[in-house]
Amino acid sequence: CDDGLTEMQVNLALATRVQQKLRDAGYQVDLLQEFDERLSDYQALALISIHNDTCKLLGPEFTGFKVAAAASNAYPERATRLRECMIARYGAMTGMTFHESTVTIDMTNYHTFGEIHPDTTAAIIETGFLGSATDRAMLTQQPDLVANAIVAGVLCYIRNENIAQVTATPLP
Repeated sequence: CDDGLTEMQVNLALATRVQQKLRDAGYQVDLLQEFDERLSDYQALALISIHNDTCKLLGPEFTGFKVAAAASNAYPERATRLRECMIARYGAMTGMTFHESTVTIDMTNYHTFGEIHPDTTAAIIETGFLGSATDRAMLTQQPDLVANAIVAGVLCYIRNENIAQVTATPLP
């Protein structure tokens, strides 16, 4: 961004919180970099790639979050469920809207998804638009809220919770 804030700074702050919260809940969690050599044939119950959208001021309608399931998953129904859990929990807990119209093929075919084992269920989340003052404030000033929302989506998937029951996931 023009003021020096980077997507990497925001992503790392969120990802380390997500990692710790899932570890506190008893899960083994690997924190991987975008081009991490460990991604080659990586196997896990789930992989969530955490991102933020552009710093550019695109207009008032560019606010909210996006989630896309990996198109290359061997079990598309699992990837769809992970996506739906992430959308439901993240939206309910952050109050942000799902910005489906800007989900792209670059998200569903994100390069990391082609590296991991096809049995690893994966999704990508764009947690908000850094160019939106509202989104940016939440991402930078309320990282625990954002991390809790991501964790709730992951736990919804892992625990096979009812997607519509947003309060079902106790957070660590």
